[in-house]
Amino acid sequence: MKRPLEGNESGNNNKVPRMGNKGSKSENSKQENMSEEKMEVVATGEVDEKLYSRQLYVMGHEAQRRMMASSALLFGLSGLGAEVAKNCILAGISSITLCDPNEPTSFDLGGNFYLSSSNIGAGKSRAELCRDKLAELNQYVSVNTTSVPSLTSQHQDDILSLIDGVSVVIVTIPLAQSLVIAMNEKCREIGASFIYSVTAGVFSKVFCDFGPAFVVSDKDGEQPHQSQVETILPDNPATVKVLEDQGRHGLETGDYVTFSRVKGLDGQFDCSKEYKVISTGPYTFELDGVDLSHISEENSGTQGYITQVKKPVTMSFQTYAEALEKPEDLMMSDFAKFDRPPLLHLCFKALHAYMDKHDGELPNPGNVEEANEVVALCKSLDTENAFNDQVETLVKHLASGSKAVLSPMCAAMGGIVGQEVLKACSGKFTPIKGFLYFDADETLPDDLLPVDEVAPTGSRYDSQIAVYGKTLQEKIMNQKKFLVGAGAIGCEMLKNWALMGVGCGEDGHIHITDMDRIEKSNLSRQFLFRAKHINNFKSLCAAEAATEMNPDIKITSYQEKVAQETEHIFGDDFYDKLTGVCTALDNVEARLYVDQKCVFYRLPMLESGTLGTKGNTQVVVPHLTENYGATRDPPEKSIPVCTLKNFPNQIQHTLQWARDYFAGIFTQNAEDVNAYLSSPDFAKQLEGQQNTKMDTLKSIQNTLVDERPRSFEDCVVWARLKYEDLFVNQIQQLLHNFPEDQITSSGTKFWSGSKRCPKPLSFDINEKCEDAEMRNHFDFVVAAANLRASMYGIKGRTDEEYFVNFLKDVIVPDFTPKEGVKIAANDAEAEKQNDGPEDVDAEADAILNSLPKPSELAGFKLSPIEFDKDIDDHMRFVTACSNLRAMNYSIPTEDNHRSRAIAGKIIPAIATTTALVTGLVCLELYKIVGTPRKELKVDAFKNGFVNLAIPFITLSEPTPPAKTKALIKGKEWEWTAWDSIDVNKGDITLAELMEHFKTEYNLEISMLSQGVSILYSFFANKKKVEERMPMPMSKIITSITKKEFPPNQLFIILELIANDLDTDEEVEIPYVKFRFR
Repeated sequence: MKRPLEGNESGNNNKVPRMGNKGSKSENSKQENMSEEKMEVVATGEVDEKLYSRQLYVMGHEAQRRMMASSALLFGLSGLGAEVAKNCILAGISSITLCDPNEPTSFDLGGNFYLSSSNIGAGKSRAELCRDKLAELNQYVSVNTTSVPSLTSQHQDDILSLIDGVSVVIVTIPLAQSLVIAMNEKCREIGASFIYSVTAGVFSKVFCDFGPAFVVSDKDGEQPHQSQVETILPDNPATVKVLEDQGRHGLETGDYVTFSRVKGLDGQFDCSKEYKVISTGPYTFELDGVDLSHISEENSGTQGYITQVKKPVTMSFQTYAEALEKPEDLMMSDFAKFDRPPLLHLCFKALHAYMDKHDGELPNPGNVEEANEVVALCKSLDTENAFNDQVETLVKHLASGSKAVLSPMCAAMGGIVGQEVLKACSGKFTPIKGFLYFDADETLPDDLLPVDEVAPTGSRYDSQIAVYGKTLQEKIMNQKKFLVGAGAIGCEMLKNWALMGVGCGEDGHIHITDMDRIEKSNLSRQFLFRAKHINNFKSLCAAEAATEMNPDIKITSYQEKVAQETEHIFGDDFYDKLTGVCTALDNVEARLYVDQKCVFYRLPMLESGTLGTKGNTQVVVPHLTENYGATRDPPEKSIPVCTLKNFPNQIQHTLQWARDYFAGIFTQNAEDVNAYLSSPDFAKQLEGQQNTKMDTLKSIQNTLVDERPRSFEDCVVWARLKYEDLFVNQIQQLLHNFPEDQITSSGTKFWSGSKRCPKPLSFDINEKCEDAEMRNHFDFVVAAANLRASMYGIKGRTDEEYFVNFLKDVIVPDFTPKEGVKIAANDAEAEKQNDGPEDVDAEADAILNSLPKPSELAGFKLSPIEFDKDIDDHMRFVTACSNLRAMNYSIPTEDNHRSRAIAGKIIPAIATTTALVTGLVCLELYKIVGTPRKELKVDAFKNGFVNLAIPFITLSEPTPPAKTKALIKGKEWEWTAWDSIDVNKGDITLAELMEHFKTEYNLEISMLSQGVSILYSFFANKKKVEERMPMPMSKIITSITKKEFPPNQLFIILELIANDLDTDEEVEIPYVKFRFR
């Protein structure tokens, strides 16, 4: 492990140049030099790819190294400060210095997860109390404290002296306006970025000043657009058409691109140059200023690859003093509140004016007189005549809740501010320009609550009480929630719930489940876990950490999947006691299952997900909103089999092929051998696998007899011959069947468009590929030999000298392409070949009889190797195998890091986005529990979509559920997916159920079913119907299915077809929810 960077009380003394800031003339050449240095800086420290694995797919190695060379100074360790510090430390900046001389109050306990009731009055500052626990988050980050007598203008010089030598300064508590302006000016002077953010109840603001010329290396973090050339027409200007079946080029006029592996154009096209684009359509663009008209059309360019070149962008910011008076940019976050940002700008100015007038004190909760004073200040500061009744309500709520430190708001803003810090350190992604204002006033009552309802009690929930009152706090504490997943979102959610008091009341409880164990790569974003927890269950460790934060929490952890097979645990009796469900899952299938349960039990569901800097939240409220499964994304496109097998044109194709090959040769082959050796009826099992029988038997024969190694040397020979087979012989056979100059029946070249003509690869142990610069020939043989050895229980080795010397003596047989070998040119031909009748029984029996008898190999067993993207040996093989195939087909190769992401389908992740989405979700939880003295409609709830890279935040009203109309007893009934016909009469008979529908709904049942079993139909055998009429419903079902109901099942779902008794017309109604216990 790399040793953490040293630090001291005042932060990192080594001045770290900042990304791209050029000062004004008054700031002289210091900033200019820093700008140039920073653009060139590449930290020498190695990036711990195991720890930062998922984050590296968000930030990239270069940005990560810049962060590892940057230092931050953080003022304020209340709730927001703790969140920002946590996110920055997890991300891996070099050092962070904490400055907050204030002692904690009961209000701080609402948002700071490292403070407890015992810290109040203990004589220690918030910074001192938090430092050690924050330092535990990442051993690579130096976490220091420094102090001043107070964070007031009186000690301004002391405060400003701390700023020297840091990359970014963050202020997270309200300070005197004059002091904030002075701190900002000091940052400008030394070329440091400045961020000021405060939360006040459900209101918050963020301000960023990254200087007059801040260079952004990558404005959005998206992968460069890539496409494939169909033709480059030799015009003036040259026109490029991309392959339409590969998708749109995604380029805009003014973008730059590079080309590679272009054929044609008489070799006069320079692929090393960058070309400026003029977009002329989704599949065409021109190359600005490029004249190729002197080349004949027959020699048009074909089959190359196009890659967008991302260019740096320079941004200019206002200072805090300038933006306070005339803000140029006020970022929008909720389009239902499009006029809100300027109003909140005015409201916060009034609140800061109140503070300056009252020696830094904020108004007290529920104090009407103090709130009115802020209102008066707001009116006096209003130069735009914006003040109205709406502003007055906003100001009063802002003033009354200004002391409150709410965990959800701190988490949301901590995610946003944390990402801004990382932007300042790395130069990656677009910073917030000026102010962002954010609020959740829709969670508040229309009027201020009475003083006795919001007055502090000295408890850890004083902040929440100050905003929502004691009554709602009690409801929150008695919530019974089910949290599905204890990964990144699960950890953040549990932290928020512990601070909010969810499940801490007499009747409250939290159930959390996750079947996964903790891995090292989890530690950079799942902040409840430490290195000592690796290999322990996530749910267990998360529950223990939450209990440490709030000892009153009642929590039960499970290590079970939530699925049909665990309904004996999570069944009717379990869901019947819940007040809601929150998903923290990483796959759609599990979400859909949980969603179905929430619809059935009519439980609210809080759903969220992240993808790098992007995140989404969805609140599902029974009867008010559509459920999660009501709308679905289109299924992912699969790669055609023939493309994978013979005609790849993208690295995704070769990586999938390499993964499939890994699974076949190291997993399936070993499992087939083990099945043969251990199953007495193996031959009988093969009878049901007519299409794959021969492949299975041949692989057993090769693995167990023909190619069975006795030593590691045999494994190396096998690996070298496999190289020859895959990347030389098979390619020669393909070219024999389809020569390079082959013409199709339509007169076009066979090898054109997306079909790339391959070439064999002569083995060269020293060769490196031009794109990824990897020794794929060497890596393939080393990885394949060692995996093969591991499968047979043979000790392997990786020293290069041994392989170089040994491989010289390996004899590789010559290969001659065979006649009569059928290779399908497309999927249709492949299907036709597979459908053809083939009698393989005689050959199969011959192979089976030639194999050694299992009794002759008693005790012999192979070790199947399951592919794991996080095991380097596995990835070494897959990457090398993929790259070699890519080189066969002149496809650009990828390094191990990028190959791991594609082959392992890794979801990029970073702690900042996770914190933001869980904060937004918990704001919705307040609404679900119930806003005091106010009934919420659907427009009060918010679904969210965020992209911290751009940055972009939008909240929108959820979609109401779709309605179906039915006529019951002459009255129209509009029902939705949330509705069912509930029958709670116990285990009544079939006759009683049918009578119930006649009397209650005027409906006659013509067919009744449960699952696949028909319980009643009008055309059924009369004798059978008569037998069933007096039987209880549960008995009828068990008599048909021959299965007893689980003891925890309370409900039976019945589907029926029914007609109106008066009109005899069929009536479309929802399912029947029949409670039989």
